[in-house]
This record gives sequence, C-alpha cells and structure tokens, in this order.
Amino acid sequence: MTTPFPEPTKAQLESAAGTFAMLSAPVRLHLVSLAAQGEYDVGTLADRVGVSIATASQHLGKLRLAGIITARREGRRHIYTVDDPHVLNLVDQIFEHIAPDGTLAPDPPRRTRPPHAD
Repeated sequence: MTTPFPEPTKAQLESAAGTFAMLSAPVRLHLVSLAAQGEYDVGTLADRVGVSIATASQHLGKLRLAGIITARREGRRHIYTVDDPHVLNLVDQIFEHIAPDGTLAPDPPRRTRPPHAD
C-alpha cells in the first residue's frame, strides 16, 4: 500500500496528541494565534485575550515549556512570539478550516492524490 505520507511513529503520535491537547484550551489557542502574528508582552496578550496577567502567564509558561511559543527577555518584560514555521502553519491552517462564525469554512479545491494500491 502506497501512501503520500509515511505512517507516523508512536512517538510522533504521542507528541502530536500532546500538542493538540495543549492547543485545545481556547485561551491558549488565542494566545498562540496572537503570538503567531507578532511579539507581545504578557500584559498585552492578557488584555487581548481578556484574562488576568496571572492567567495569561500560567498559560504562556505551559506553551513555552511545550515548545509552541518562545520568550525572550527585554529589560523586565518577557516578549512572546511563535517562530516555529510548523506551529505557524498549524495556526494558519486551523483558522482557514474554521470560518469566523465557528462553522467549517468551505473546502478549497482538492489536490488529487495517487490511488492507494491494495
């Protein structure tokens, strides 16, 4: 059987599931979406997401430890961003998949895949 993508390993599946679990909280997904668009300090992110600085900080810490976002120090502030192209692509894809009203967006034209050989 020929597939266009190699079958994922157990380690890849576990890591991917962990990443999706990390992004399953709307607050975290919102933080990642904003950080994917630029560089922000925790106060700005908290304001934009509508949570306290303490709550945003807690979520940002988890996202940073998971390798989804990065942080750098600028004086007394931490600046958060997403610089991993895979995470950027994932964020872009999910919001292309979901329309602004929360429904599924119309499907783009399908790419043709080679038929599976059985």
